[in-house]
Amino acid sequence: DTACKNRPLDLVFIIDSSRSVRPEEFEKVKIFLSKMIDTLDVGEKTTRVAVMNYASTVKVEFPLRTYFDKASMKEAVSHIEPLSAGTMTGLAIQTAMDEVFTEEMGTRPASFNIPKVVIVVTDGRPQDQVQDVAASARTAGIEIYAVGVDRADMQSLRIMASEPLDEHVFYVETYGVIEKLTSKFRETFCAANVCALGTHDCEQVCVSNGGSYLCDCYEGYTLNPDKRTCSAVDMCAPGRHECDQICVSNNGSYVCECYEGYTLNPDKKTCSAMDVCAPGRHDCAQVCLSNDGSYSCGCFEGYTLNPDKKTCSAVDMCAPGRHDCEQVCVRDDLFYTCDCYEGYTLNPDKKTCSRAITSTLVTTEESCKCEAIAALQDSVTSRLEALSTK
Repeated sequence: DTACKNRPLDLVFIIDSSRSVRPEEFEKVKIFLSKMIDTLDVGEKTTRVAVMNYASTVKVEFPLRTYFDKASMKEAVSHIEPLSAGTMTGLAIQTAMDEVFTEEMGTRPASFNIPKVVIVVTDGRPQDQVQDVAASARTAGIEIYAVGVDRADMQSLRIMASEPLDEHVFYVETYGVIEKLTSKFRETFCAANVCALGTHDCEQVCVSNGGSYLCDCYEGYTLNPDKRTCSAVDMCAPGRHECDQICVSNNGSYVCECYEGYTLNPDKKTCSAMDVCAPGRHDCAQVCLSNDGSYSCGCFEGYTLNPDKKTCSAVDMCAPGRHDCEQVCVRDDLFYTCDCYEGYTLNPDKKTCSRAITSTLVTTEESCKCEAIAALQDSVTSRLEALSTK
């Protein structure tokens, strides 16, 4: 008898039947389910099994309370039809929590200490937000195994699965070889060892070692001298991270960040200077000047930067020292022109001035008048001088 005799489970299979899964491939999944059922010690008081089918929608093919014998389960599996649409993996896991892992649907009470286990089988990338849903399921005590086939997105599988990931994430190249996983799951669920029975005292990871066990820690933790408990290592210590600029320690792991004025690249490690002068990124009134990830404000010609270093005011172009006019500066909006005092004329350079030239030509009549006046002035002067001598 190859059936598991050692570990009762409340086990839910969640199988992907989206458009990318061809009909003949879906048949391979059903064969895998049947062979898995064969390895389990199925029964009302041992392992209970439910099957969920999902694509854009989710269908509970049968809950945990329906069948307690292998023949009935396998018969029900043989009649499952694909749904052929999208890949709403998050919705499927949420439905498992809301509608399958309930006492009304056959899940045994928490006081029974029966492990709640989900096996997700998919060949694609989730089209919804699976990370938060999977985290909620794990927090609720549900152990998640993620099985990827062919084009499955490995990052999504790792996001879904429980820790340690190397024991909960599986991948096969095609549906044709998915049956190979049957023995792996049988070993996982049926191993009669201290780690499987839960009688060890490891804080994080129990590693079977013959008839005994060893303790280990999750990535980002190190085993303490007591060989049982774990402590978080400083993942941001030099040489431990791959961050280009800033490493932020995060509970045994780390995330990368960038200095102000830089943005994190899609690789989540390196940083690139962002265009801080792009529209909407700065508060300069007129001119934004980029400066190695930061910026300063400037103004158009004819304006000066105000004390707030953001806004600008028009300058007086005719203020002393701002123009090159020799005599008169005439302001014209943001520009100016030069002019001259009365009696001067503007030179061709439009800046300097020269005295104006007046005409010296007089008429004959004016000349005679001038001579008569001069003669009279001389006569008067002579008469005055004579009187003054007497």
